[in-house]
Amino acid sequence: MTREDELMVAHPVPEGRLGRMVRLGTMVSGVVGGMLSQGARQMAQGQRPSLPSVFLTPATAQRLTRDLGQMRGAAMKLGQMLSMDTGLVLPAEMTAILAALRNDAPPMTPKQLQTVLNAEWGAGWYARFPRFDLRPFAAASIGQVHRAITADGRDLAIKVQYPGVRASIDSDIDNVAALLRLPGLVPRGMSLSPVLDEAKRQLHQEADYLAEARHLMAFRTLLEGSGAFRLPDLQPDLCTSQVLAMTYVDSQPIEQLANAAEDLRNQVARDLIDLVLKELFTFHLMQTDPNLANYRHDPATGRIVLLDFGAVMPIDPDVVAAFRQLLRAALDGRPADLHLAMLNVGYFDSATAPRHQDLITAMFTAAMAPLRQSEPYDFGSSALMLTLRDMGMGLGSERDLTHIPPPASLFLHRKIGGIYLLAAKLRAKIALRALVERYC
Repeated sequence: MTREDELMVAHPVPEGRLGRMVRLGTMVSGVVGGMLSQGARQMAQGQRPSLPSVFLTPATAQRLTRDLGQMRGAAMKLGQMLSMDTGLVLPAEMTAILAALRNDAPPMTPKQLQTVLNAEWGAGWYARFPRFDLRPFAAASIGQVHRAITADGRDLAIKVQYPGVRASIDSDIDNVAALLRLPGLVPRGMSLSPVLDEAKRQLHQEADYLAEARHLMAFRTLLEGSGAFRLPDLQPDLCTSQVLAMTYVDSQPIEQLANAAEDLRNQVARDLIDLVLKELFTFHLMQTDPNLANYRHDPATGRIVLLDFGAVMPIDPDVVAAFRQLLRAALDGRPADLHLAMLNVGYFDSATAPRHQDLITAMFTAAMAPLRQSEPYDFGSSALMLTLRDMGMGLGSERDLTHIPPPASLFLHRKIGGIYLLAAKLRAKIALRALVERYC
């Protein structure tokens, strides 16, 4: 059986907060037990146990990815969010395990699907559709997507939320947080509460499909008249808090453009980078999930198809002003201005040791290098992400560094990092300085 076949085998979604708490508690207990056993074996062999050797084992990785993937909901979504960490919060061992959760989730069972739609649309809903594919064509952490044809001929993509997900967000995250608080995973004294609280807020919003419908309409308005992007049309008559109905947009995965003409690859990457800048500096509203499945390409029109507006974050004007100051300072290259701007954004504070401030500044300066050059930056041949990963791991190994940047900055970096990786997949070459200077 292929990986794709395995993903499309239905697994029941654990329902109810108590049932999910038991499942997550069992997972955490199993991981801890495995770590203790592995540590005891190493001690018996005269070895000194270390976090990588007792935590990053095939058995632990398999258990976490299997259990969190089958839980779906906030447990899986939080794992996806944290998998984009660069070593600033979690060690490389944890992010390597969580990276597997970026793949699609197994779908819920047909019986669960019917139960959800009976509750949202009423019994007999199936008769309203000459065609409703019970097998989803996409399944992710919060819900799965089905194709359907209505009686009046509309070709739709219908996203259905997994049962019990919304009610269990807080308990799911609290239980995963128990795993993250295992000794040695984060520095002593570092508080994950701000990040976890922001994750809860975002996930409560993401699990409200009526809120996502509003975000879709907001972005349709913001991008009205754009020749670069295409968004699906909302179908309000079929939308509820747990069902989101949109027109089905025939398109292809955007990564299939990797072998397209260079001009097309460059233009797509440039448009997506420009969209991130617009979201931050013009719209003050950002879709923060850089999952590749959220970006597709319409060969008929040449436009980028934007999907999934659940993880949308409003950006406070003060945060926008701080990042604009930071961008100016990064382009100008004046150390004093850059230090002040980084302090205002919150990358460090006055209590952060000077040595740690210097390490964080060096990492940021390296990340900004492509923006300062006038010639096109070659994403495909660059080793920048590997450099930043290594610098982040080195910074994360500083166990007395307990400061965490504001959650808004972390989610913004997650989006920027995801778009960078997409530009690298497309092997794009873009003059970034000319692009970003327009927003300074």
